[in-house]
Amino acid sequence: MRIAEVTTYVLKLSGPQAYLGKLEDGSELSEDRGYVVREPWRSLYSGRFETMLVRVTAEDGTTGWGEALAPVAPEVPAAIVDRMLAGWLTGREITGVRPLWLGLRDLMRERGHLVGHQADALAAVDIALWDLYGKLTGLSVADLLGGAVRTHVPAYISGLARSTDAERAALAADWVTKGASLVKLALGKGIEADLATFDAVAEAAPPMRIAVDAHWAYRIGEAVELGQELDRRKALFFEAPLVPEDVDGHAELAGRIRTPVAVGEAMRNRYEFADWLGRRALRLAQPDVARTGITEAMSIAELASAHHVPVACHHSVGLGIALAAGIHVSAAGADTPFFEYQPDTVPVAQSILRTPLSAGPTGFAVPTGPGLGIDVDTDLITELAKEN
Repeated sequence: MRIAEVTTYVLKLSGPQAYLGKLEDGSELSEDRGYVVREPWRSLYSGRFETMLVRVTAEDGTTGWGEALAPVAPEVPAAIVDRMLAGWLTGREITGVRPLWLGLRDLMRERGHLVGHQADALAAVDIALWDLYGKLTGLSVADLLGGAVRTHVPAYISGLARSTDAERAALAADWVTKGASLVKLALGKGIEADLATFDAVAEAAPPMRIAVDAHWAYRIGEAVELGQELDRRKALFFEAPLVPEDVDGHAELAGRIRTPVAVGEAMRNRYEFADWLGRRALRLAQPDVARTGITEAMSIAELASAHHVPVACHHSVGLGIALAAGIHVSAAGADTPFFEYQPDTVPVAQSILRTPLSAGPTGFAVPTGPGLGIDVDTDLITELAKEN
C-alpha cells in the first residue's frame, strides 16, 4: 500500500471551549495579547490553544492522524511537513513504520536538525504513520509495539489552577474525593513560596503524593536546598529544576537528593536521553510523544529501562491525537508508572474526537481499536483550520 497524500492542519482554537493559557495562578491569557511571557516562568505562552495536525492518506483512502506539540507557532512544523517531509513520503510503500521513519529522520540529519521544529514535524508524521499502519493491519498501536502490558494507565493531576495556596489546597482535596492520588504543582516561584504551596496541599489532601515542577527556575544551590526539603516531605518527583542545558548540574542534584529528578520535555531523541541517562542526570524520564514521535519514544523507553529509570510521558496542551499516542506508549512500556492528566486541557483535546477517550483523574483506558483507536472528526478539523 502506497502513501497517496500528506495534509497538515494548523489549529488555533478560541472561544469558550478553548484553553486560554490558564496557568497555576488561575489567570487566563487574553486571546488578543498573542504570545507573552508570564513571570516567573520564561517560556512563551499563547492566548489560544495552538497545535499542528497531520493526516496521512493511503491510496485506498485509509487515513492516519498525527500531532506535533506546537503550542507556539504551529505554522513552523507545518511548513516543514509541507515543504520537506511530505514530498519524500508521498508515493512510498508502507510495509511498516520504521523504514519510513529512518528515511524521514535522515533528510536533515547532517545539517544538525534532529531536534527543535524539525523533530516536532517528524513526530507528527510518525504518529500518523503508526495510526495508519494500525488501521491497515487491524491492530492497535500498543499491539504493534509488542503488546500492552496494562489496559489502564494511571494518571497524576497536573497543576492546581488557582490563585492562592488556600484555593489550591481546597482544589486538591476536591480531587481526592474524585479518586485522584497524585498531583504535580507548577512552581518555581522561590523556595519558601514553593514549600508553602506544597505544605498547604499536603495538609489539605494527605492521601496525595505530590510532585513539583520548577520550570527550570533554580540554580544548583537553590535546587539542592529545595530538593532536600522535598526529600523530607517524600515528594513524588522534582521536575525541571535547572536550565535544560545543564546536564552536569542535574547529575549533581540527582546525586545529592533522594527525590527523583524528572527531565525530558525539552528533549527529542534517544541520543539526548542517552547522554543524560549515562551521566545519571535524571531518575524519571519524561519524553513527550508529540515531540519525539512513537518510534523514538519507544527507543527512549528501552534506553531508560537499561538504566533502570522509569518513564512518565510528558503531556501538556496536545489534542486527542497526541493524548492517544502518549497513552499507547505508556501502555506498551515496561516501567511507566503514570501519565500526565491536564484537567483544563483534556476537554479541549476531546473536542476533535467523535468518541471521547476514557480519561479522568485516576487515569486513562487504553484505546483498543486499530491504530490509535480514536475517531477523529475530519470535518470539524477542516473547518477549524480554515479559521486561521
